[in-house]
Amino acid sequence: MQKFALASIAAVAALSSSTYVMVSAFSQHHPFANISPLRASFPPKCVSLSMVATVQDATGDVVERMGKSVESVIQNLNTIRTGRASPAILDRVKADYYGVETPINQMATITTPSAQQLTIDPFDKSSLGTIERAIIDSDVGLTPQNDGIVIRLNVPDLTEDRRKEMMKQCKAIGEEGKVAIRNIRRSGVDAIKKLEKAGEISEDESKSGQEEIQKMTDAKVKEIDGIVAKKEKEVMTV
Repeated sequence: MQKFALASIAAVAALSSSTYVMVSAFSQHHPFANISPLRASFPPKCVSLSMVATVQDATGDVVERMGKSVESVIQNLNTIRTGRASPAILDRVKADYYGVETPINQMATITTPSAQQLTIDPFDKSSLGTIERAIIDSDVGLTPQNDGIVIRLNVPDLTEDRRKEMMKQCKAIGEEGKVAIRNIRRSGVDAIKKLEKAGEISEDESKSGQEEIQKMTDAKVKEIDGIVAKKEKEVMTV
């Protein structure tokens, strides 16, 4: 029963760390009411320390949440524009659809007919105007061309100044992710120390668990550094 409760709390925490479109009364009429999360937030919510019963509970929770933080870094970096067209740059753009703010990648098919162009083909053609306005109002820095059937986005080569700006964004996303990793480490270590203080585990078990969490932390920070470096290389490639 205790493991079931822990799993339930972890599931709720995972859900609360992402942004969802929530429309209960409208769900039967709105085709995008039950959509998947667009991106995870920093840091992922943690399991209550009072629910951690063993070192394995603590380290298992840390593994899960650190993984979500790394995934968040990847998702956020994917929205940064390089010199090539990619549907991912529109991941955070939302448009009004019957009163609901909906990600446009769930309102339309987004394709790349060429390396320098995106085509947005809405499932509901009446939403063309709202999608166009959402792109204009967003920070993607592209001007939509609406021909009444599809929206086209031409992706120009980045200027040197723009590339440097994108590099700063990459570094900021990476730092945000690493802060989340370290916060998760701290909560995991606190949970283990609490078990030791309560006499639930020995001093050796506590030390071993804390060392394991530190190794996870070092590995995930290194992983994030590698992911950011790869994205920076893409941004700077002319």
